[in-house]
Amino acid sequence: MVPDQRGGTDFSRTSWKTPAETWPQTAQLQQFWLDHAINGLRRSNPESSASSPLARWQRQGLAVTAVLIPILFFLSAHFTWLALQALFALPFFLIVLVRLLAIWELAWHSPASFEAGPPLAVPQSLPAYSVLVALYDETAVADVLVRALAALDYPQDKLEILFVTEADDHATRNALESSGMADNMHIIIVPKGAPQTKPRALNYALSFSSGELIAVFDAEDIPESNQLRRAVHAFEAGGSDLACVQAHLNIYNAGKNAITRLFALEYTALFDCILPALVRLGLPLPLGGTSNHFRRAALEQAGAWDPFNVTEDADLGIRLARAHKRVEVLPSTTWEEAPGNARSWLDQRTRWLKGWMQTYLVHMRSPRALWRDLGAWRFLGFQVLMGGMVLAALVHPLFYIVVIAGACTGDLFIQPRGTCAVVVWWLCWFNLAASYASAIVLAILAARRRGHGRFSWSALFLPLYWLAISIAAYRALVDLVKRPHYWAKTEHVGLVIAKDEAPVVASD
Repeated sequence: MVPDQRGGTDFSRTSWKTPAETWPQTAQLQQFWLDHAINGLRRSNPESSASSPLARWQRQGLAVTAVLIPILFFLSAHFTWLALQALFALPFFLIVLVRLLAIWELAWHSPASFEAGPPLAVPQSLPAYSVLVALYDETAVADVLVRALAALDYPQDKLEILFVTEADDHATRNALESSGMADNMHIIIVPKGAPQTKPRALNYALSFSSGELIAVFDAEDIPESNQLRRAVHAFEAGGSDLACVQAHLNIYNAGKNAITRLFALEYTALFDCILPALVRLGLPLPLGGTSNHFRRAALEQAGAWDPFNVTEDADLGIRLARAHKRVEVLPSTTWEEAPGNARSWLDQRTRWLKGWMQTYLVHMRSPRALWRDLGAWRFLGFQVLMGGMVLAALVHPLFYIVVIAGACTGDLFIQPRGTCAVVVWWLCWFNLAASYASAIVLAILAARRRGHGRFSWSALFLPLYWLAISIAAYRALVDLVKRPHYWAKTEHVGLVIAKDEAPVVASD
């Protein structure tokens, strides 16, 4: 538990002081909280920290595998290739099953309402809420962000909004200050330090926050106005073991170009269909990077965010599951901006995949402990969601190579001999067909339900999109070795909204 920096300040008061008046700002105290933000998790639970990506046995295992596979191919190329095909086919098959379940959920269960609707009935005494927004070089979106968060339907005397900026980012602070911040909005300056990542900034800001509930938003976000009230309602109804609710994410610039359309289809399928299916299955939920709402006590008990993990959200979702805490999906939407060009998309996806690799390696440092914490069913789910997705991205291009080679030799449709070989052969063909079919059908159905029907046809280009993801996966692999904690900044442009307009977006 982190001590109260505000010296027991009464959070329920109706008049806010400025951060400079409220929080001690001595250099010594700043360094104390910065050290806690960087090293808190790896001191309290070093096995959960990505500060050192690979355990010793993992490094040794990779080295042995790199030597062993060529030897096995030399001894028996046929059986080695068959074993690798089976190994690669299994995660594809399980991912297909998850998508099929998501389609079934979409078809047979009433969809949650994504409309803002009237304010929800909530307890008379609303809990104190802290909203954290980590920013770096975000002058383009500062004005719309301030107006979007000012539109949140929550009493100002119970809500603080903390904009967390890096020490050298004077431009963003100037843009925030000139955008007309409300009295309950404050700017926090994170002292210089490494790694310079979003989770480090969030950890630092958490020490300065006072809310019983904590929400995280991104710089370009436009959440539905009653999202905080919906989260309070979910926590009240969900029981004490509900640690976090994840809002749906969707895209407000979906129609800009081919990249944003495919990104929007991916997000719609993931947050509207796949994540609810995972909740129904009781599997660990890797969080999205924004619109997470936490019980503060559960967040601190889990160690908060890992500043060395570049997808701190997915990692935190797994740590909450290991602590036997539940994560659910909140029927409310936050609108985000998809990367508008290939370079931004590739850098962002490389960081995501690198973080998923970090998360998988960290939690697999002790497979026995992970099995004990999660149980057999959720352990399998973790293998599929974190390990399988990364493996699928890396292996996907190899299927094209095999198909092209088979077409050139005329062996593509020739069934092999032997029961095991036939089973693997059919499984690979099933995966190839079902992976594309299930993903395309899911994307089209989810997009039409969301109102993105006019560009749902873009789902036909998902195979090309997956190849781009594979490129990002191999870049992530190199990045994991060369600069594991480097945070590739995603450029945001934001909505263009007139000064007198509210930041409202439409689904199409």
